[in-house]
Amino acid sequence: MSRISKAFENKKAFIAFVTGGDPDLETTEALIPRMAAAGADLIEIGIPFSDPIAEGVVIQAADERALSAGTTTDKLFDMVKRVRGKVGIPLVFMTYANPVYTYGTEMFMKRCAECGIDGIIIPDVPFEEREEVSGACEAAGIELISMIAPTSHERIGRIAKHAKGFLYCVSSLGVTGVRNKITTDIRDIVDHVRAVSDVPCAVGFGISTPEQARAMAAVSDGAIVGSAIVRIIARYGKDCIGPVCDYIREMKAAVVAA
Repeated sequence: MSRISKAFENKKAFIAFVTGGDPDLETTEALIPRMAAAGADLIEIGIPFSDPIAEGVVIQAADERALSAGTTTDKLFDMVKRVRGKVGIPLVFMTYANPVYTYGTEMFMKRCAECGIDGIIIPDVPFEEREEVSGACEAAGIELISMIAPTSHERIGRIAKHAKGFLYCVSSLGVTGVRNKITTDIRDIVDHVRAVSDVPCAVGFGISTPEQARAMAAVSDGAIVGSAIVRIIARYGKDCIGPVCDYIREMKAAVVAA
């Protein structure tokens, strides 16, 4: 059983996102083990990119801070390799096609495997074009995590049948960011997935409060929180570890209670 599968075994998973290198790599390196200790079941690490088309202003700003601090893909690989010796939970990269293709797809996935990355999410590689990266992922033992949007409709079954790791169920149309209300019928999407696949389905985009996390986890296999964590990092900078971990403990408790 893969580390990602174990994260969902007999429980709802709380998945936390951070932008690698925000506010600097040293802080990210110190933060990840503390997030795991605070209750994160899986951590997504965003690779900062100059044109993150799926991200709202909060994560766009985090990418800019990380790039300004000198973060590069190679430095992130090295940082993850050091962190992997300290945490047992799965670590997943969130990135875009351009950084992967620029690096060289096969070499990128090989480096992911060498540093201990378990999976990868590439929002701008649609399901129909996944073969451009799926072969390199499989060869390196990296699980390519697919996304399902509220507009996926008849594609949900096809995507779910080929899913690896877990399915990232997008709760709302548009880019990432905190939302006051989530109106998508998540239960219907999850039911479509479960009709054809046993792969866990976690919900992200817009979740920021314990109430939202509990509600989303109640109808799925877990909740994903990104922008709300990145906002805390933006507010506290290098002193963010305590506040981020307090928030994770609160959100994890809500997911467990679902």
